[in-house]
Amino acid sequence: MERWQGRVAVVTGASAGIGAAIVEDLVESGMVVVGLARREDRLLDMKNKLQGKSGTLHPIKTDITKEEDLKKAFKWIKENLGGVDVMVNNAGVLITSHATDGNIEEWRKMFELNVFAVGACAREAINSMKERNVDDGHIININSLASHWIPDFPGITPYSSSKHASLVIGEGLRRELASEKSKIKVTSISPGIVETEMFDSFRGGQDITISIEPLTAKDIADAVHYVLGTPPNVQVWELLKREAQTGGYGIHPRKEGGPHPGQ
Repeated sequence: MERWQGRVAVVTGASAGIGAAIVEDLVESGMVVVGLARREDRLLDMKNKLQGKSGTLHPIKTDITKEEDLKKAFKWIKENLGGVDVMVNNAGVLITSHATDGNIEEWRKMFELNVFAVGACAREAINSMKERNVDDGHIININSLASHWIPDFPGITPYSSSKHASLVIGEGLRRELASEKSKIKVTSISPGIVETEMFDSFRGGQDITISIEPLTAKDIADAVHYVLGTPPNVQVWELLKREAQTGGYGIHPRKEGGPHPGQ
């Protein structure tokens, strides 16, 4: 990670969970980190917490689904820090919505953040790199195992489709950059179940059992650290990281009047 010291990384969804863990790791590794999120108070708390570390955190309150907000944030980065060297697209949302219901508003929320914002942030970051002739930059998309298959849980199909779209966009970016002979890397990191606020929200009041021990936010931050630490001649296209199984896989709704699965 020595070559990244003093260089600029942007992390979306930086105020909690995986994003916060990634921010902390990158700051401790000596990077200049810009944390984008809507909850400014949490970003400021993190900045105070990370005072005295070898790197620095610059919090910017941003709704990355809004083009005006997004462009304003990247303009600030250009004017104050020079530009972007590493882009970590972490922000995401999971709303359970049955495909048969066709709740387009819920689908739209997921696609705006999980897909469109990922493409827009990657666009801004790559343009910043090209403007400064940075040819060793890195785009990292925090994806999901749900981008590779549809988990066996009701209401997950629209979310899974949004994450598959994100996966395809990342692979398309990688191929386009390769065709330009660029050395800018693009990596998709696809975790399984991670114990975060988003997962807690997903569980909500549902009576479900978990037959695995979830990953932690730090586990995903460690994956980002590993990917960034690879030498220039190595590109990790896709990194899948799943939970250690303790009997069965996944999360299961309890059937009305019946036992928990596995009992």
